[in-house]
Amino acid sequence: MLSRSAPRVRSRDFYSLFRSACLQQIRLHGQSTASPRIFPPTINELAAAPLPEDEVTVTGWVRTVRKLKNVAFASVNDGSSGANMQVVLKHDQLEGLTTGTSVQITGRYEQSTKGKGQQDRELKASNVQVLGASDGETYPMQKKYHGAEHLRQNAHLRPRTSSTSALLRLRSKTMSALNNFFDTQSFTQTHPPILTSSDCEGAGEVFSISTSTSSPKGAKDKGGFFGHSTYLTVSTQLHLEALAHGLGRVWCVCPAFRAETSLTNRHLAEFWMLEAEVAFVREQGELMTLTEEMIRHVAKGLLENPTAAAELAPYASPTAEGNDTKIDLPSRWRGLARDNWTRMSYTTAVNHLQHAVSTNLTSFKFPPIWGHALQSEHEKWLAGEFVKGPVFVHDYPASLKPFYMLPSLPSNTVSEGATVACFDLLVPEMGELVGGSLRQHDAAALESQIEKAGMKAEEMAWYVELRKWGSVPHGGFGMGFDRFLAYLGGVENLREVVAFPRWAKHCKF
Repeated sequence: MLSRSAPRVRSRDFYSLFRSACLQQIRLHGQSTASPRIFPPTINELAAAPLPEDEVTVTGWVRTVRKLKNVAFASVNDGSSGANMQVVLKHDQLEGLTTGTSVQITGRYEQSTKGKGQQDRELKASNVQVLGASDGETYPMQKKYHGAEHLRQNAHLRPRTSSTSALLRLRSKTMSALNNFFDTQSFTQTHPPILTSSDCEGAGEVFSISTSTSSPKGAKDKGGFFGHSTYLTVSTQLHLEALAHGLGRVWCVCPAFRAETSLTNRHLAEFWMLEAEVAFVREQGELMTLTEEMIRHVAKGLLENPTAAAELAPYASPTAEGNDTKIDLPSRWRGLARDNWTRMSYTTAVNHLQHAVSTNLTSFKFPPIWGHALQSEHEKWLAGEFVKGPVFVHDYPASLKPFYMLPSLPSNTVSEGATVACFDLLVPEMGELVGGSLRQHDAAALESQIEKAGMKAEEMAWYVELRKWGSVPHGGFGMGFDRFLAYLGGVENLREVVAFPRWAKHCKF
């Protein structure tokens, strides 16, 4: 808390302080030049800076208005943080101020008198300008509790709510942290195509592309606009592999699409994927280390942020135990920030699951059997109950994984070719978060695997050609970015971390 005697600075010096802060941040990120500051400070920046001597001007939206006998208060938010600015008003300045109204307010930003319910600082308004009126009777986002369904039905307005804006800021900060991490690892950020002629996973749950106009009269449609079948991408992996063969280490965060009809809180038709590919990598352990360090970097950043937990905690989901207890976000972040994550083979994981059942430690709806996919209940038990933290499970049976993965080296427990050099990262309470593998880098072997998968060789010819000229050992991974955000924010439903979620039978706006 600032003292009553907190120093003031003149506006000219005040803006200079912000420019200096920006320069410092840029120096910390290894850049040599800075752009001049274009806009005045936000409410969040004002709250963190020394008190200015001159008047300041803020813009934002009115959240609440309270009228007392001799004075009135308005809470104004500009989206820069979860904290509102308290504005002190005279009664004759209240005209047109209702919930949702956009305003521009000029006044002196001062230490608060610390009355009940007041903040450390407040803006004593000298001029109030209504920029956009809001009918308090019809505005859908009144100051009261709104259920998730109401907010989704008004997705164009829900960024104005405290919960959605907090999660969208988390999304932005996480992207910044990931950019910083991959820069330090000498990766090149790329932009693979969204339209593709390849079904990466071979699962068939793809959206086909067509145009809104028909072919010219008398013309025959020879495969549509592109002349052949074209889809919205499910994964950018194949194109990233091509990019990695020229750039070495590449990554992206791109939209992906899956014609998924499930209506669970973990499925979206449009979602965002973080994917990375690395050339000249020979061990899947290197990819696991990269994944671990990437997630740890983000988690540590949240733990070091003094306001992150307080801003996000009110919107975390209840724990599985209930009792109105919400997910402890700092504890979850510490779990991701800890060192030396556990690694075990799929075979070992199945043995642990079977032992737990045989000794009555737990029971599962689906029996754990070697050669069968690990179910969500298995993954959650391994990470949440057995390891009690993040765990990599590697070397899954080849029959469970896509065609492009490199076979594992033979071991004492499985025969050659029975498993592939891949891994899944499991985290407590969620299960799978990341999946990765070494890729088959031999052209003849890849052609054989494509044939076994029943895929059309001609459609994958370009992918095979990557192995014909200067092929190298390589691998990569993919992480559901929305799933990661939901885990960081303690939110059970992916629809809450996406501004405009799309799922089966729902594509409003």
